[in-house]
Amino acid sequence: MTTPPDDTTGPPLTVILCDDNAMLLDTLREVLQAQSDLDVVGTAVNGEQAIRLVRRHEPDLVVLDVRFPGGGPSVAKGIARCSPDSRIVAFSAYEDKGSVEEMRRAGVCEYVLKGVTNREFLAALRRGGTTG
Repeated sequence: MTTPPDDTTGPPLTVILCDDNAMLLDTLREVLQAQSDLDVVGTAVNGEQAIRLVRRHEPDLVVLDVRFPGGGPSVAKGIARCSPDSRIVAFSAYEDKGSVEEMRRAGVCEYVLKGVTNREFLAALRRGGTTG
């Protein structure tokens, strides 16, 4: 499903995508790059790479797989330490209460299940990217 670009004005939100599935990363990048208000500045396949990219770019948003190599909650805490203004959106195939709570305690602002529509995914990113 293709989602039309958003008409939001202002500079785009910068995003780093973190997942160990290369095909999923490519797909997410394509979906986000079609949006005028979202700009993917990097992708990471493990925790070390994610932290390095976050330090370099200090993105507005980080999309982080819950079962990410290096541990989703651990990587989320590392991101929060090195770039406290970056907001983290957990992206997971798991909706068990334990996973959700662990990621919330690690500082994520949104928890999105893999398999949602592009429209739902983009809405969650935009909610996560708003400060308030």
